[in-house]
Amino acid sequence: MERLYNYCKNIGIMLDSKALERFQKYMELVLEWNNKINLTSITDIDEFIVKHFYDSLTLLTAVNIPINAKVIDVGTGAGFPGIPLKIVRPDIRLTLLDSLNKRLVFLNDHVLKNIELSADVVHGRAEEISKDRKFREKFDIATSRAVANLSALSEYCLPLVKVGGIFSPMKGLNIQEELGSSKNAVSLLGGELAKVTELKLPDGSKRNIVVIDKIKSTPEKYPRRGVKINKNPL
Repeated sequence: MERLYNYCKNIGIMLDSKALERFQKYMELVLEWNNKINLTSITDIDEFIVKHFYDSLTLLTAVNIPINAKVIDVGTGAGFPGIPLKIVRPDIRLTLLDSLNKRLVFLNDHVLKNIELSADVVHGRAEEISKDRKFREKFDIATSRAVANLSALSEYCLPLVKVGGIFSPMKGLNIQEELGSSKNAVSLLGGELAKVTELKLPDGSKRNIVVIDKIKSTPEKYPRRGVKINKNPL
């Protein structure tokens, strides 16, 4: 994990020995269980460190996450970016949301237990969970590395963010077209684009971190059902 330490130091994130130990164990567990539940296509260690750990932590350079903030990682998969954020910021109150329960069982029973950190794991689809009063507009920060386009992702995630909070999806290189096509959706859902931070990963690939402020409540009719969200974007 020396490489991760050096990469993070370059962006002002200092990892102590406990954090590095947790990252090492986390990676070992993901790779160990990968053949059983298909957690990641990335199995090269250096690439894993860059594309999963370092990439997840770049969110901290773009978003000011308050102490004890309630953070939800939507479509967390193998726990990215939520668990790396929790390793560096144990104070955050993390919720991991995914539609595939076996991933959540793995994260809860193996990863979180072994690295001695806690998080809430919630099984379900974002469009259903965000209708639940226990979750709707309850989070300071919602983030996601999901592959959905920004219009759909906004409808999944913005209803979970409280007014005054932030939705910050982590996107790939070509973001301008998505920003344009999602402008109406973001506004309808109570959001306002604050900034886009472009970053270059150590392997030369680029990442855009979008920051959307939640400036007003999301109308009750949103989100719609998943089929409508994807077939008829706002």
